Amino acid sequence: MEKVEEFVTSVNGAPAAIIPVSVIIAARNEAKNLPRCLQALRDAGEVYVIDSQSNDDTVEIARSLGAKVVQFHYQGGWPKKRQWAMETLPLAYDWILLLDADEVLTPELAEEIRAAMQNPAMNGYSIQLQTWFLGHTLRHGDVGLWKLALFRRGKGRFECRLKEQDASMADMEVHEHIVVEGATAKLRHPLTHHNVESLSHYICKHDEYSNWEARVLLQRENDRELPASLFGTQAQRRRWLKLKLFAVPGSPALLFLYRYVLRFGFLDGVPGLIYCGFQAVQMFHTKAKIYELKHKRTGN
Repeated sequence: MEKVEEFVTSVNGAPAAIIPVSVIIAARNEAKNLPRCLQALRDAGEVYVIDSQSNDDTVEIARSLGAKVVQFHYQGGWPKKRQWAMETLPLAYDWILLLDADEVLTPELAEEIRAAMQNPAMNGYSIQLQTWFLGHTLRHGDVGLWKLALFRRGKGRFECRLKEQDASMADMEVHEHIVVEGATAKLRHPLTHHNVESLSHYICKHDEYSNWEARVLLQRENDRELPASLFGTQAQRRRWLKLKLFAVPGSPALLFLYRYVLRFGFLDGVPGLIYCGFQAVQMFHTKAKIYELKHKRTGN
């Protein structure tokens, strides 16, 4: 059968072959971030926005920019939003790209993705996040996270670290990671991550995250698919260090000193100070909630 090339109109008006990938974007009240995210995906084969009953213009914006909108009604438990989408949606392409609404694909990364998907030996790729926080690109403070966001359909899935989850822990995966069957590699170009829409929104979101993390850290035996390891991937190393650090008295203060002083977070100015401080507060909240859960279980 003769191969048919699909084309879209690029930003400069010239035709460009589509990138044969199904993009899945998790969203809830992301009207401010979504236009920037979707405009960078004009060459993508298809884009799904998985919404959670937003009460702003998220749905209207997504549809106006050509995305398919699907509502996700979380009832607790597993799967959560992105895994549910991967299992449920009639995806048209053999590759999946997972994005958040506050992430933006650069033209250089888009072209690298187009080329990387042609490698038959690879089933997945990790992409580094370049964090944009309060109008400043953070370059210090140990913020260079990698996430496995691009993978072949049917070859990648989220690990389930906690089955008994509820809506207080967010309806999407928090710090679960994609586990891929087969070989993976890293892409060279980063993904721009606009980490904060407003500090109020940031605080509310991370309150849900700490609810989830407190439960996970109390049930470590369930953490099997991607085990904590000092000599593993970045995700495994960070997981191992987090488990060790949480057991240390005063660990939130130690985390702040590590990020702000030892990893030069102070070089990012006031945004660096706020970011490092929020990371320490997040740990403090999680430790406090662990104490609360233990108290409820024992009654002491």
